[in-house]
Amino acid sequence: MNDKSATILAVDDEEAILRFLKPFLESEGYAFLSAGTGREAISLASSHDPDIILLDLGLPDLDGQEVLKSLPPWGRSQVIVLSVRGKEQDKVAALDAGASDYLTKPFSLVELAARIRALLRRGKSPDALPASRFQFGELAIDLEGHVVTLGGEDVHLTPTEFKLLAFLVRNAGRVVTHGQLLREIWGKHSQGQEHYVRIHVHKLRQKIERDPARPTHLHTETGVGYRFKE
Repeated sequence: MNDKSATILAVDDEEAILRFLKPFLESEGYAFLSAGTGREAISLASSHDPDIILLDLGLPDLDGQEVLKSLPPWGRSQVIVLSVRGKEQDKVAALDAGASDYLTKPFSLVELAARIRALLRRGKSPDALPASRFQFGELAIDLEGHVVTLGGEDVHLTPTEFKLLAFLVRNAGRVVTHGQLLREIWGKHSQGQEHYVRIHVHKLRQKIERDPARPTHLHTETGVGYRFKE
């Protein structure tokens, strides 16, 4: 997808926020839509199928969590939550409910633009199947061939480490919660076993990062989960 053809729906009951976002996003080349209530947001999402939804959680009629659950299941929209709610449990709840990313207000427009670009690069749908081969600097990943190399040298991963890396890569740019990783890699009965994730992420960093203490790709979102950065 060409970023410049993307449509962004901003949902916030504060007119000042919408006036703040509109000129910036339009200057970036995006088509801009806005809604001041949850019901209006759901209606616009259904009729316009925006690429990105910027969603405030504290709306006057519906909580943002309800909006997330009510978005059209057939739509391509990816959601970035923009909220003053900065507690870890709020972030986890929004991400588990279907949000792709979360920024706490006040936020940087430069960072917001970067998050938007990262999500658009993943395709029109968070479930769309990407290409099987990826190149991130020195790190090369062939998901179909189950081959990972760093600087041209083979990286030997266990089946679990490879499955974890593949899931993170397919969701590059998005925050993936501990709960999502546990369900995907270890199954639904593993909930509450976050140490599984921490141990395997630590081992994965030792293998795919030049400096595991200062990772280039596999970043921690404290208390929430992880984000694979390209």
